[in-house]
Amino acid sequence: MTTPELIVTTAVFAPLAGAAIAGLFGRYIPEKVSMTVTTGLLFLACLLAWTTFTQVAWGSWTRPFTVELAPFINIGKFQSFWSVRVDTLSAVMLIVVTTVSSLVHLYSWAYMAEDEHKPRFFAYLSLFTFAMLALVTAADFMQLFFGWEGVGLASYLLIGFWYHKPTANAASIKAFVVNRVGDFGFALGIMTVFWSFGTIRFAEIFPAVAAHGHDTWVFAGQTWRLMDLACALLFVGAMGKSAQFFLHTWLPDAMEGPTPVSALIHAATMVTAGVYMVCLLSPMFEYAPTAKAIVTLIGAVTALFAATVGLAQNDIKRVIAYSTCSQLGYMFFAAGVGAYQGGMFHLFTHAFFKALLFLGAGSVIMGMHHEQDMRKMGGLWKYMPVTYAVMMIGTLAITGVGLPGVELGFAGFYSKDAIINAAYLAGLNNPIAGFAFMVGLFAAGLTSFYSWRLVFMTFHGTAKWGHDAHHADDHGHDAHADAHAHDDHGHGHDHTPHESSWVALTPLVILAVGAVAAGYVFHNLFVGEGRTEFWRGAIFTLPTNHVLDYEGKLPEWVVWAPLAVTAAGFVIAWFTYIRYEGFGARLAARKGPLWTFLYNKWFFDELYDATFVRAAKFLGDLFWKGGDQKLIDGLGPNGVSAVSYAVGKGTGRLQTGYVYHYAFVMLLGVAALLTYALYSF
Repeated sequence: MTTPELIVTTAVFAPLAGAAIAGLFGRYIPEKVSMTVTTGLLFLACLLAWTTFTQVAWGSWTRPFTVELAPFINIGKFQSFWSVRVDTLSAVMLIVVTTVSSLVHLYSWAYMAEDEHKPRFFAYLSLFTFAMLALVTAADFMQLFFGWEGVGLASYLLIGFWYHKPTANAASIKAFVVNRVGDFGFALGIMTVFWSFGTIRFAEIFPAVAAHGHDTWVFAGQTWRLMDLACALLFVGAMGKSAQFFLHTWLPDAMEGPTPVSALIHAATMVTAGVYMVCLLSPMFEYAPTAKAIVTLIGAVTALFAATVGLAQNDIKRVIAYSTCSQLGYMFFAAGVGAYQGGMFHLFTHAFFKALLFLGAGSVIMGMHHEQDMRKMGGLWKYMPVTYAVMMIGTLAITGVGLPGVELGFAGFYSKDAIINAAYLAGLNNPIAGFAFMVGLFAAGLTSFYSWRLVFMTFHGTAKWGHDAHHADDHGHDAHADAHAHDDHGHGHDHTPHESSWVALTPLVILAVGAVAAGYVFHNLFVGEGRTEFWRGAIFTLPTNHVLDYEGKLPEWVVWAPLAVTAAGFVIAWFTYIRYEGFGARLAARKGPLWTFLYNKWFFDELYDATFVRAAKFLGDLFWKGGDQKLIDGLGPNGVSAVSYAVGKGTGRLQTGYVYHYAFVMLLGVAALLTYALYSF
């Protein structure tokens, strides 16, 4: 094995080694050993991933390569190998996953300090990371599916980590079941690809796409384009994994897991798998215009839906969760209009500022003694200055603050504007892309409003955690506090908010640097003039695809519109929660129809419960109580046993135990025999 192959293979399998050590031996070794081993191996994987990325982007590894480790499944033409595929796309995902995951591991030392099951938690985190790394380095659909299901399993374990909480159990089951719906479509898509190409290996499929691009399939009297059908089915899997409209309901409930889990799932791993898959399969999607239209439409609707719901949520983690859902919509409609590089760029920058926001929210939750309701916060900037500073940076990044004329801003400015500009250019000839452009602009304004609402309700305004800050003693404790927050283990606290330890703050500072600089540093490589050489074919676009060549082709109002709507969202949030503090609370207290609609998440949970859940329960009861119990068991084992019991019970009555009864029966028998003899002879 060559040095490059050894480096990338070690980067992929180091988290698995950590998961095995902590998971299998965590009971027998000190918990700090488990934590040190898993965290250390993640930082090793991160170092090797950055080495891989720099060599691929600027070094000597200019040609993609695949390390085949062992056979996986070999059945006829269905050939799959355990592999590590290295190209620009997988190298980008390697650094995104390992960077965020290693920082989450470090942050968890502080957040999970009082938990009794730290080895199990760190083992799950490392297992999650390995599954994601196996996914992004897959060389065929089978390993991709393995990683796909691996992150699903790990998310189930992590969301339900505090299994003593019924809500955590319900949330983990919900995530698992909803993802199975998407995975059914994903499996059908893989079957369609294999049926069409006779292989599941990317290196064999992609060169043959052009030849099969116009193949059709006649089914139920209709003619279907095979490429559209395959890509649409594969996208159903992405909808489940990346929480797109209709299959999004599991994502907010995933907040039941510990905050580091939320950061890992939402920033760089599970939810980005769908975006990565669509960009990886760009050679197929470029020949599937109908499937691309579906991706564009679903992505745009998701961006709008999640942004509207985020306006009315009060749980600090749920607001950020719906923000993730909305930002994923941006990434998908970018891919749908053909700006795959823009979608990957936003995935890259989003990993920094979304992990920053989630871990910052975790710092707030720790400082507030595990209170998550923003209505019970306020005025925290004085008590948590570092957390406040990094959360401000994360908010400026996610809202895309920057100056278009001089091209200077935070990370989200570069990637979000690239997507909106590409959607505008594509929309000149594509009405669905035009719809995505308008939705992208409107959602940017909503993003600004709910993001600044979170900052203002949490860090500014009047303190609502039940004490007068002027009565705090010299140690920062308040003798007259009457707040009563409960942590995840049910213990009550009555303390003044406090800043987190530097073990928790260090990852936040590192992520803040990425949230500031990632867009500026990598803009030219991802979506600028250097993108062709940077991607080197890892992302394929047709010669007619010029949606990212928007320089000098956009009207001034398009260039400045994102900044304008972002500023409008900030101003409205400032007036609502600072200038006229309490106005937002009074609006919510009225519980008007619009607020109720948004607060209840467009009533999707209620709709699904009334249709799918209750219908499934009705069918289950029908087949169980009617079919199984009454019909099968009633006529079968239960019926036979009932007859046998009745016969036995009736026969048992003949056994009285009295001699004269038996003598009488014997006499009757003799009489019967004599009667038979007399009449017979």
